[in-house]
Amino acid sequence: MTMGSPKPARDIETSYSNAEFVAKLRRLADAIESGGRFEIQIGGERIYVPAAARFTVEHERSGEEEEIEFQVKWKPAGEA
Repeated sequence: MTMGSPKPARDIETSYSNAEFVAKLRRLADAIESGGRFEIQIGGERIYVPAAARFTVEHERSGEEEEIEFQVKWKPAGEA
């Protein structure tokens, strides 16, 4: 991949223990409160979330499963 080229599409879900999940949420909350960027590694890739990211909460219901997603969304640097 050359500099400036788009990253490949990706959709990964990783499970964590309660303690690991709480630690990640706590680091995210601290970054939001301080106005800083958030770093997290998911599936072997380090992700850098800018301070200007948007935050949403989504609820899905399908058949016998329900899901709540706390979402963090942003556009890659250089995009409008």
